[in-house]
Amino acid sequence: MLGNQQGKSLRRYVPDYVVYDLETTGTSCKRDKIVEIAAIKVIGGKATEEFSSLVNPECPIPYGASQVNGITDEMVAGEPVLHDVLPRFLEFVGELPLVGHNIISFDMKFIYRECREVFKKIPDNDLVDTLPLARLCLPELAHHRLTDLAEHYHLSTAGAHRALKDCQMTMQVYEELGKALAGAMKQAKTCPRCGGILELRNGRYGRFWGCSGYPSCRYTENA
Repeated sequence: MLGNQQGKSLRRYVPDYVVYDLETTGTSCKRDKIVEIAAIKVIGGKATEEFSSLVNPECPIPYGASQVNGITDEMVAGEPVLHDVLPRFLEFVGELPLVGHNIISFDMKFIYRECREVFKKIPDNDLVDTLPLARLCLPELAHHRLTDLAEHYHLSTAGAHRALKDCQMTMQVYEELGKALAGAMKQAKTCPRCGGILELRNGRYGRFWGCSGYPSCRYTENA
C-alpha cells in the first residue's frame, strides 16, 4: 500500500476497486486542508462497503469552500484530525486500485502530501481517473465535470459536492464508462511501448501523441 513510487495510471475498467473523494478548504494542494474523506469498496462491480469521515482541518474553513460543499467550522469542530483518519482510510483501501474523478490532478496530490508528512511514503495503488476516460468515451460532451456525466447518464446529482455522494456518482459513472470503453478502445491509438492509450496533447512545438501512462511511460510521437 505504501511505497516510494506512485502507482500506474490505468485507462481501463477494473471490476474490483475503491472509489474515493475528498472535500477540502480550497484548491491548493500545497496549503489547503482536507475536511472530508469518503470511499466505497467495489468488488465485481458491486458496492460492498463504505467509508466516510469529516476531518477537523485545525484551521477555519473559508466561506467560499463552505458554499460549495456545505461543510462548516461547526460541523468539523468535534471531528478527528487527518492524522487519525488517514490510517483508517488507507486500511480500508488496502491494495485495490483507486478510482475517482480528476484524482490525478487534484485528490491524489492531497493524499500524497499528507502521507509523505505522516508516513514518509506514499500510496502505490494503481489509479483510474474517470475524467480522461470520459473524454475518451464521450467526446461529444462540451464539459466532463462529474455532474455533467451524471446528468448524461440520467443519474441523480442531489447532494453533489459532499464526498460520499460524489463517490456514489463516480462509481455509477465509471460502471457506465466501463460499458463504453471496449468500443472506444478499438478506435483509440495505443502505445507501442506499454499498450496504454495515446492522448493528443499540445506542446511547445505543436500537437503530439503522448502515452496516458505518463510519467511511468514517456512514449511520444508526432501528431
